[in-house]
Amino acid sequence: MKNFLAASAFVFSSLTLAGAAKAECGTVSIAEMNWASAGIVANLDKIVLEKGYGCKVDLVAGDTLPTFNSMNEKGQPDVAPEFWVNSVRTQLDKAVSDRRLLVGAETLADGAIEGWWIPKYVADANPRIKTVQQALTRPDLFPAPDASARGAVYSCPTGWSCQVSTGNLFNALDGKAKNFELIDTGSSTGLDDSIAAAFAKKKGWLGYYWAPTAILGRYEMVKLSFDVPFDRADWDACTAVSDCPNPKVNSYPISQAFTLMTRQFADKAEVAMDYMKKRKWNNSTVNELLAWQADNKKNNQEVARYFLQTMPEIWTKWVSPDVAEKIKKSL
Repeated sequence: MKNFLAASAFVFSSLTLAGAAKAECGTVSIAEMNWASAGIVANLDKIVLEKGYGCKVDLVAGDTLPTFNSMNEKGQPDVAPEFWVNSVRTQLDKAVSDRRLLVGAETLADGAIEGWWIPKYVADANPRIKTVQQALTRPDLFPAPDASARGAVYSCPTGWSCQVSTGNLFNALDGKAKNFELIDTGSSTGLDDSIAAAFAKKKGWLGYYWAPTAILGRYEMVKLSFDVPFDRADWDACTAVSDCPNPKVNSYPISQAFTLMTRQFADKAEVAMDYMKKRKWNNSTVNELLAWQADNKKNNQEVARYFLQTMPEIWTKWVSPDVAEKIKKSL
């Protein structure tokens, strides 16, 4: 991570020293990745670059590895606005070092967060519960759906990799011995429905979830600590491995998503580079937008416009006053 960030800083510095920003932005291609948060930010960039900087923007379908390979080898598309770097860190370091690619703002300032969560109303009523271990001393607060005396930990959807890690952590924490059972939710819908049902009745809920998501924009949850640092070696060797015989308590890793750009984009759209270095938002903002999108059945472009219309206190810090005025007029 430090390697490509340092190299990108050098490239940005070189571009600044090269001369004044170009007046024309030209035609830009942006990858619209196939998950909601990335699709929204791609449409946001399209509006900002077109209305604020005079670019012509084409959105193209994207996915993590195909988009990276195409940008690295062919220089297309120009921008991947929410690129998850964990799977290509070594290749990305080299691409940045060779000055083919640049890394801009960390799009999701908080990173993607996984963990075990409880409703905020439970946390507020029980301020001593800060860790998963402390929650597991109170099965009465997190009753199983069969109304037995046992508590419940709701697991990741069937077939997802997080189902393995959740199961291993449950075993490492001796969940059964502490009078808890691990609930197979079956699907993401089943997991979401279990949270909605708990909130409707103001009951306790304990289980796996991740951010940014619409659910955490709709329901206020608190992530608990596992009270240990993340151990990458143990995660790869056991926590994320099916049927690990002796799992240990571990914390979930935080994944990082950055704005990825080609050198050609930096050359032709230098006028917009300052925006690309500043444009980032936190999970609470993305959660809120995703919840609004789901509740109102809006597409990515409509969500991007909604963000620009309702949250100027965030995005106007990313651009100059004259660019902000152009964008506001276009809305």
